[in-house]
Amino acid sequence: MAALEYLESLRNDHPELSDWYTTLADLYQRKLWHQLSLKLEQFVALAVFQAGDTLIQLYHNFITDFETKINLLKLAHFAVTVSRQYSEKEAAIGYLEGVVEKLLNTKETRIEEPILYIKLQIALFKLEQGDQKECKKLLEEGNATLDSMTDVDPSVYASYYWLSSQYHKTRQEFAEFYKSALLYLAYISVDSLSESFKLDLAFDLSLSALLGDNIYNFGELLAHPIIKSLVGTQVEWLYHILEAFNTGHLVRYQELCRVHQAALSAQSALLQNEKKLLEKINILCLMEIIFSRPAEDRTIPLSAIADRTKLSVEDVEYLLMKSLSVHLIEGIIDQVEGTVHVSWVQPRVLGIPQMKSLRDRLDNWVDKVHTALLSVEAETPDLVAS
Repeated sequence: MAALEYLESLRNDHPELSDWYTTLADLYQRKLWHQLSLKLEQFVALAVFQAGDTLIQLYHNFITDFETKINLLKLAHFAVTVSRQYSEKEAAIGYLEGVVEKLLNTKETRIEEPILYIKLQIALFKLEQGDQKECKKLLEEGNATLDSMTDVDPSVYASYYWLSSQYHKTRQEFAEFYKSALLYLAYISVDSLSESFKLDLAFDLSLSALLGDNIYNFGELLAHPIIKSLVGTQVEWLYHILEAFNTGHLVRYQELCRVHQAALSAQSALLQNEKKLLEKINILCLMEIIFSRPAEDRTIPLSAIADRTKLSVEDVEYLLMKSLSVHLIEGIIDQVEGTVHVSWVQPRVLGIPQMKSLRDRLDNWVDKVHTALLSVEAETPDLVAS
């Protein structure tokens, strides 16, 4: 049989992988298609096959012999992996479109999932070719297909959100990239990613969090394991800037900008948005001021905010209006008294120092309740006597 002969030729080329070929041949002959697909999944991930056109040859000479007999989503996974070995994007797209045709010809009831997975990869190739219009079209079609499906495999969601993130990255739409990239991470295991991939993604996520409109909650990103990829690298300064933003620590941010001026200067997006970044950290500084005050003491002098943010009182008023307009806080500004009364602050993910502060405040509240209880108990006999 041609498929077995091909495996034998591979055994001769890679004798160190003889056990793998023996297992694949055995499963193929016994027609254990599910077990064969699982073994192939491990096989194609081996480092020796990541260069050249080895996987392309494996698909055409071996997998095609039984491709419609295995789980069709697994077939889609193999096809996408193989497509990345084509040197020309058009050839890769043509190959994937051929696989889609085969899937359509199977007449299986649940082919939307594998077809969508493949089409998302085609859209990614289109994006890499600079065809944003076609990529957007396929992205919108993918979203509609996902909405119509139930019990979707996480790998399909991951592929969709990865494509979405790369589309928005190309267009420098920071907030949209940030949301899509975090959703992508929700559907994959971070441990499955290479260190270089994690570092690049952590860097992009950090920049988009800083530059994205209406992103004021950095706790979620700092709590994600991928962000630790920045620590111990040449871009560790970015991790510390995120920490400064998360706590609204203006002085710390200015110090980091001074120490890492050369690295910051190399990031044109940060330089172009210097004023925007300063406004954002001032807003986060304001939120930290409010968070640090007891619930019964939320009437804050504008002068106190001006001292912490190093702004004039007029600029503090603008800062408050900006915060109110994006619904980060709710409250009333009293220009006559020169105060602001804050009745609500947008919830956010807290870091360890903020959690400790909250714990201390809860401990104080418990002490106050206990004191009030003792006072009531002491006065109860007098109240009964009267």
